[in-house]
Amino acid sequence: MTILTTGARGKVGRAVLERLHSAGLTVRAASACPAELTVPAGVGTYKLALDRPETFAAALDGVRQVFLYPEPAGIQELVAAAEAAGVEHVVLLSSSSVLGPDAENDPLAGHSLTVERALAASTLTCTFLRPDAFASNSFGWAYSIGRSLPVELAYPDAHIAPIHPEDIADIAVEALTGDSLTGRRLTLTGGESLTFRGQLAILADAIGREITVAHITRAEAERRMAAHMPAPMVSSLLDLWEAANRGPAPIADTTATLLGRPARTFGQWARENAAAFTGR
Repeated sequence: MTILTTGARGKVGRAVLERLHSAGLTVRAASACPAELTVPAGVGTYKLALDRPETFAAALDGVRQVFLYPEPAGIQELVAAAEAAGVEHVVLLSSSSVLGPDAENDPLAGHSLTVERALAASTLTCTFLRPDAFASNSFGWAYSIGRSLPVELAYPDAHIAPIHPEDIADIAVEALTGDSLTGRRLTLTGGESLTFRGQLAILADAIGREITVAHITRAEAERRMAAHMPAPMVSSLLDLWEAANRGPAPIADTTATLLGRPARTFGQWARENAAAFTGR
Protein backbone atom coordinates (compact mmCIF):
# COMPACT_ATOMS: atom_id res chain seq x y z
CA MET A 1 0.00 0.00 0.00
CA THR A 2 1.38 3.38 -1.02
CA ILE A 3 0.71 6.50 1.06
CA LEU A 4 1.04 9.94 -0.50
CA THR A 5 1.89 12.88 1.74
CA THR A 6 1.45 16.53 0.85
CA GLY A 7 2.90 19.43 2.83
CA ALA A 8 6.16 17.54 3.37
CA ARG A 9 8.06 20.80 3.87
CA GLY A 10 5.92 21.60 6.92
CA LYS A 11 6.71 20.39 10.43
CA VAL A 12 3.75 18.02 10.65
CA GLY A 13 3.93 16.74 7.07
CA ARG A 14 7.64 16.02 7.34
CA ALA A 15 7.17 14.21 10.65
CA VAL A 16 4.37 12.07 9.21
CA LEU A 17 6.50 11.19 6.19
CA GLU A 18 9.49 10.22 8.32
CA ARG A 19 7.42 8.10 10.72
CA LEU A 20 5.74 6.19 7.90
CA HIS A 21 9.06 5.59 6.16
CA SER A 22 10.72 4.43 9.39
CA ALA A 23 7.88 1.94 9.86
CA GLY A 24 8.77 0.36 6.52
CA LEU A 25 5.72 1.62 4.65
CA THR A 26 5.78 2.66 1.02
CA VAL A 27 5.44 6.42 1.02
CA ARG A 28 5.87 9.20 -1.51
CA ALA A 29 5.95 12.98 -1.14
CA ALA A 30 4.16 15.41 -3.43
CA SER A 31 4.79 19.10 -3.94
CA ALA A 32 4.38 21.78 -6.55
CA CYS A 33 8.19 22.01 -6.36
CA PRO A 34 9.39 18.46 -5.64
CA ALA A 35 13.05 19.39 -6.20
CA GLU A 36 12.86 21.51 -3.05
CA LEU A 37 11.80 18.61 -0.83
CA THR A 38 14.19 16.94 1.58
CA VAL A 39 13.03 13.36 2.11
CA PRO A 40 14.53 10.16 3.51
CA ALA A 41 16.50 7.96 1.11
CA GLY A 42 14.19 5.78 -0.94
CA VAL A 43 11.17 8.09 -0.74
CA GLY A 44 9.91 9.13 -4.16
CA THR A 45 8.99 12.73 -4.86
CA TYR A 46 6.26 13.73 -7.28
CA LYS A 47 5.03 16.98 -8.75
CA LEU A 48 1.49 17.80 -7.66
CA ALA A 49 0.51 21.37 -8.47
CA LEU A 50 -3.08 22.17 -7.58
CA ASP A 51 -3.38 24.68 -10.40
CA ARG A 52 -2.24 21.99 -12.86
CA PRO A 53 -4.63 19.01 -12.73
CA GLU A 54 -2.53 17.20 -15.31
CA THR A 55 -0.01 16.53 -12.50
CA PHE A 56 -2.51 14.63 -10.37
CA ALA A 57 -2.62 11.24 -12.11
CA ALA A 58 1.09 10.40 -11.82
CA ALA A 59 1.28 11.48 -8.18
CA LEU A 60 -1.80 9.40 -7.27
CA ASP A 61 -1.05 6.32 -9.36
CA GLY A 62 -1.10 3.28 -7.07
CA VAL A 63 -1.83 5.37 -3.98
CA ARG A 64 -4.39 4.07 -1.48
CA GLN A 65 -4.10 6.70 1.26
CA VAL A 66 -3.32 10.42 1.25
CA PHE A 67 -2.20 12.75 4.02
CA LEU A 68 -3.51 16.08 2.80
CA TYR A 69 -2.85 19.69 3.72
CA PRO A 70 -5.91 21.93 3.18
CA GLU A 71 -5.64 23.93 -0.03
CA PRO A 72 -8.92 24.76 -1.77
CA ALA A 73 -7.38 25.59 -5.14
CA GLY A 74 -8.07 22.64 -7.43
CA ILE A 75 -9.63 20.55 -4.67
CA GLN A 76 -12.61 19.40 -6.74
CA GLU A 77 -10.30 18.17 -9.50
CA LEU A 78 -7.98 16.55 -6.97
CA VAL A 79 -10.86 14.69 -5.34
CA ALA A 80 -12.05 13.44 -8.72
CA ALA A 81 -8.52 12.30 -9.61
CA ALA A 82 -8.17 10.52 -6.26
CA GLU A 83 -11.46 8.67 -6.84
CA ALA A 84 -10.38 7.68 -10.34
CA ALA A 85 -7.00 6.46 -9.05
CA GLY A 86 -8.59 4.19 -6.45
CA VAL A 87 -7.58 6.13 -3.37
CA GLU A 88 -9.45 4.69 -0.40
CA HIS A 89 -8.72 7.02 2.52
CA VAL A 90 -7.74 10.66 2.99
CA VAL A 91 -6.46 12.06 6.29
CA LEU A 92 -6.90 15.84 6.18
CA LEU A 93 -4.95 18.23 8.38
CA SER A 94 -7.85 20.63 8.89
CA SER A 95 -8.43 23.19 11.65
CA SER A 96 -10.71 23.59 14.65
CA SER A 97 -11.67 26.97 13.19
CA VAL A 98 -14.18 25.17 10.93
CA LEU A 99 -16.34 24.65 14.04
CA GLY A 100 -16.62 28.36 14.78
CA PRO A 101 -19.59 30.60 14.11
CA ASP A 102 -19.91 31.82 10.53
CA ALA A 103 -16.99 29.61 9.53
CA GLU A 104 -17.83 30.04 5.85
CA ASN A 105 -16.90 33.71 6.04
CA ASP A 106 -14.04 33.37 8.50
CA PRO A 107 -10.65 33.77 6.79
CA LEU A 108 -9.08 31.41 9.32
CA ALA A 109 -11.60 28.66 8.58
CA GLY A 110 -12.34 29.15 4.89
CA HIS A 111 -9.52 27.10 3.38
CA SER A 112 -10.08 24.08 5.60
CA LEU A 113 -13.86 24.20 5.39
CA THR A 114 -13.83 24.25 1.58
CA VAL A 115 -11.57 21.20 1.48
CA GLU A 116 -13.59 19.37 4.14
CA ARG A 117 -16.79 19.89 2.18
CA ALA A 118 -15.26 18.68 -1.08
CA LEU A 119 -13.99 15.54 0.60
CA ALA A 120 -17.24 14.92 2.49
CA ALA A 121 -19.17 15.03 -0.79
CA SER A 122 -16.87 12.42 -2.37
CA THR A 123 -16.87 8.63 -2.26
CA LEU A 124 -13.60 8.65 -0.31
CA THR A 125 -13.34 7.60 3.32
CA CYS A 126 -12.09 10.70 5.12
CA THR A 127 -10.61 11.41 8.53
CA PHE A 128 -10.52 15.07 9.53
CA LEU A 129 -7.92 16.17 12.07
CA ARG A 130 -8.88 19.57 13.44
CA PRO A 131 -6.08 20.86 15.67
CA ASP A 132 -6.59 23.97 17.73
CA ALA A 133 -3.65 26.32 18.41
CA PHE A 134 -0.21 24.89 17.61
CA ALA A 135 2.47 25.30 20.26
CA SER A 136 4.69 26.45 17.40
CA ASN A 137 2.53 29.57 16.94
CA SER A 138 4.71 30.93 19.74
CA PHE A 139 7.51 31.43 17.23
CA GLY A 140 5.66 34.67 16.47
CA TRP A 141 7.13 36.05 19.69
CA ALA A 142 10.72 35.04 18.87
CA TYR A 143 11.78 38.38 17.38
CA SER A 144 10.78 40.37 20.46
CA ILE A 145 12.02 37.85 22.99
CA GLY A 146 15.33 37.35 21.20
CA ARG A 147 15.99 41.09 21.42
CA SER A 148 14.79 41.41 25.03
CA LEU A 149 11.83 43.53 23.92
CA PRO A 150 8.39 43.33 25.56
CA VAL A 151 5.89 40.97 23.98
CA GLU A 152 2.92 43.18 23.17
CA LEU A 153 -0.50 41.56 23.47
CA ALA A 154 -4.04 42.87 23.38
CA TYR A 155 -5.31 39.81 25.26
CA PRO A 156 -2.44 38.46 27.38
CA ASP A 157 -4.85 36.43 29.51
CA ALA A 158 -6.59 34.68 26.62
CA HIS A 159 -6.61 30.91 27.15
CA ILE A 160 -5.59 28.29 24.61
CA ALA A 161 -4.68 24.59 24.84
CA PRO A 162 -1.62 24.49 22.55
CA ILE A 163 -0.83 21.19 20.89
CA HIS A 164 2.71 20.04 20.14
CA PRO A 165 3.12 19.45 16.36
CA GLU A 166 4.68 16.06 17.08
CA ASP A 167 1.43 14.99 18.76
CA ILE A 168 -0.47 15.90 15.60
CA ALA A 169 1.97 13.81 13.57
CA ASP A 170 1.54 10.83 15.90
CA ILE A 171 -2.24 11.03 15.59
CA ALA A 172 -2.03 11.38 11.80
CA VAL A 173 0.17 8.30 11.55
CA GLU A 174 -2.29 6.33 13.66
CA ALA A 175 -5.09 7.46 11.36
CA LEU A 176 -3.10 6.25 8.34
CA THR A 177 -1.90 2.95 9.77
CA GLY A 178 -4.67 1.81 12.11
CA ASP A 179 -8.44 1.73 12.00
CA SER A 180 -9.45 3.29 15.33
CA LEU A 181 -9.61 6.81 13.89
CA THR A 182 -10.82 6.05 10.38
CA GLY A 183 -13.69 8.25 9.24
CA ARG A 184 -13.75 10.38 12.38
CA ARG A 185 -13.83 14.17 12.80
CA LEU A 186 -11.41 14.91 15.62
CA THR A 187 -10.79 18.19 17.39
CA LEU A 188 -7.24 18.08 18.74
CA THR A 189 -5.71 20.06 21.60
CA GLY A 190 -2.85 19.84 24.01
CA GLY A 191 -3.51 18.56 27.49
CA GLU A 192 -3.49 21.87 29.36
CA SER A 193 -5.13 25.28 29.12
CA LEU A 194 -2.63 28.13 29.27
CA THR A 195 -2.93 31.88 28.92
CA PHE A 196 -0.54 33.68 26.62
CA ARG A 197 1.00 35.13 29.77
CA GLY A 198 1.40 31.61 31.13
CA GLN A 199 3.06 30.41 27.92
CA LEU A 200 5.50 33.29 28.11
CA ALA A 201 6.36 32.39 31.71
CA ILE A 202 7.16 28.85 30.56
CA LEU A 203 9.29 30.20 27.72
CA ALA A 204 11.08 32.48 30.19
CA ASP A 205 11.94 29.45 32.31
CA ALA A 206 13.18 27.60 29.23
CA ILE A 207 15.56 30.39 28.19
CA GLY A 208 16.59 31.35 31.69
CA ARG A 209 15.55 34.99 31.75
CA GLU A 210 12.50 37.13 32.29
CA ILE A 211 10.14 37.98 29.43
CA THR A 212 8.18 41.22 29.78
CA VAL A 213 4.53 41.29 28.72
CA ALA A 214 3.08 44.63 27.57
CA HIS A 215 -0.70 44.97 27.44
CA ILE A 216 -1.73 47.04 24.40
CA THR A 217 -5.12 48.08 23.07
CA ARG A 218 -6.95 46.13 20.42
CA ALA A 219 -6.62 49.09 18.04
CA GLU A 220 -2.86 49.08 18.48
CA ALA A 221 -2.72 45.31 17.97
CA GLU A 222 -4.74 45.68 14.77
CA ARG A 223 -2.34 48.29 13.48
CA ARG A 224 0.74 46.21 14.18
CA MET A 225 -0.64 42.91 12.93
CA ALA A 226 -1.94 44.50 9.72
CA ALA A 227 1.67 45.00 8.64
CA HIS A 228 2.02 41.22 8.36
CA MET A 229 -1.38 39.81 7.43
CA PRO A 230 -4.67 40.79 5.74
CA ALA A 231 -7.07 42.90 7.80
CA PRO A 232 -9.88 40.26 7.82
CA MET A 233 -7.49 37.70 9.30
CA VAL A 234 -6.33 40.19 11.92
CA SER A 235 -9.94 40.82 12.97
CA SER A 236 -10.68 37.11 13.08
CA LEU A 237 -7.67 36.36 15.28
CA LEU A 238 -8.41 39.20 17.68
CA ASP A 239 -12.05 38.13 17.92
CA LEU A 240 -10.87 34.61 18.73
CA TRP A 241 -8.51 35.83 21.44
CA GLU A 242 -11.11 38.17 22.90
CA ALA A 243 -13.51 35.22 23.28
CA ALA A 244 -10.71 33.12 24.77
CA ASN A 245 -10.20 35.79 27.43
CA ARG A 246 -13.29 34.56 29.28
CA GLY A 247 -11.90 31.41 30.86
CA PRO A 248 -9.92 28.18 30.46
CA ALA A 249 -9.79 26.59 27.03
CA PRO A 250 -11.66 23.30 26.65
CA ILE A 251 -9.50 20.20 26.31
CA ALA A 252 -10.63 18.06 23.38
CA ASP A 253 -8.98 14.90 22.04
CA THR A 254 -5.29 14.48 22.80
CA THR A 255 -2.76 11.72 22.42
CA ALA A 256 -3.97 10.56 25.85
CA THR A 257 -7.53 9.96 24.68
CA LEU A 258 -6.64 8.73 21.18
CA LEU A 259 -3.33 6.92 21.58
CA GLY A 260 -3.18 6.13 25.28
CA ARG A 261 -0.07 8.16 26.04
CA PRO A 262 0.36 11.57 27.70
CA ALA A 263 0.23 14.64 25.51
CA ARG A 264 3.51 16.48 25.07
CA THR A 265 3.44 19.67 27.13
CA PHE A 266 4.07 23.25 26.11
CA GLY A 267 7.01 23.19 28.50
CA GLN A 268 8.54 20.35 26.49
CA TRP A 269 8.05 22.29 23.27
CA ALA A 270 9.60 25.40 24.86
CA ARG A 271 12.70 23.49 25.98
CA GLU A 272 13.09 21.88 22.56
CA ASN A 273 12.89 25.26 20.80
CA ALA A 274 14.54 27.56 23.34
CA ALA A 275 17.35 28.49 20.96
CA ALA A 276 14.85 30.23 18.65
CA PHE A 277 14.08 32.73 21.43
CA THR A 278 17.59 33.63 22.54
CA GLY A 279 18.60 35.82 19.60
CA ARG A 280 21.44 33.46 18.67
